[in-house]
Amino acid sequence: MAIVFAIVANAIVLGIETYEHLGSARPLLHGLEWTFRGVFVAEIAIRIMAHGRRPQDFFKHGWNVFDFVVIAAAFIPGLHGESPVLRIIRIARVVRLVRFSPGLRTIVAALLRSLPGVGGFLALAMVTLYVYGMAGWLIFGERYPDEYGTIGRAVLTLFVLLSLETLPDLIDQGLQVSPWTLVYYVSYVLITANLLLNILIAVIVNSMEEARRLEMTERIAADEDHDGIPDEIDRIMISQHLDDLRALVTKLERELRIDREEKH
Repeated sequence: MAIVFAIVANAIVLGIETYEHLGSARPLLHGLEWTFRGVFVAEIAIRIMAHGRRPQDFFKHGWNVFDFVVIAAAFIPGLHGESPVLRIIRIARVVRLVRFSPGLRTIVAALLRSLPGVGGFLALAMVTLYVYGMAGWLIFGERYPDEYGTIGRAVLTLFVLLSLETLPDLIDQGLQVSPWTLVYYVSYVLITANLLLNILIAVIVNSMEEARRLEMTERIAADEDHDGIPDEIDRIMISQHLDDLRALVTKLERELRIDREEKH
């Protein structure tokens, strides 16, 4: 919680630095920046030392590597003052908040696992945009050069059309050329805004389910007490034993109550 507070405070300081005319507050903000650096370095050092004689185990986890790189990068020679690279590194510290939230970790892991599927989706989307862009250039190129004068402008127009905000205006322009242009826009919207985007959502949702299942598997596989039984299974077994004991105590109390009633 202390590190979470430090990361949030660091984010607030970064936001304050975006304002002009800070005056005498700027040296204070500079001092706070070095204070945050010291806190984060101490945190990384403690987490590495917590692995005892195997400090290299710290780097077996991706989030640990990310934390180390983000903190260590601020001390690269040549990065000082208000350089853009240093600002980006300082902003990246805020991303470390993801490590403290299992839900956010699952989402990030899902996005990373969905990259191969998203790559296939992007290839299909680029082909679709190119084909419809060429068709748009042939149909509207001479009439509307600002939107379809080149293949680049046509693809950009169709990309913006994915939001469907410009659809009424483009349909009105198309109807001035020919009523058949309605088929062009309707088919484009059906293929891209409905079919392709639903495919993208399906890929991400499937990856999120896989990431959640993987995280649960890793949690169950943890064995911090080194007894040969995963800790999660230990807790399940203890819970089952406690339930059995409660049932046994309840049964004994019932039998003792019956015995007392029979004696009376």
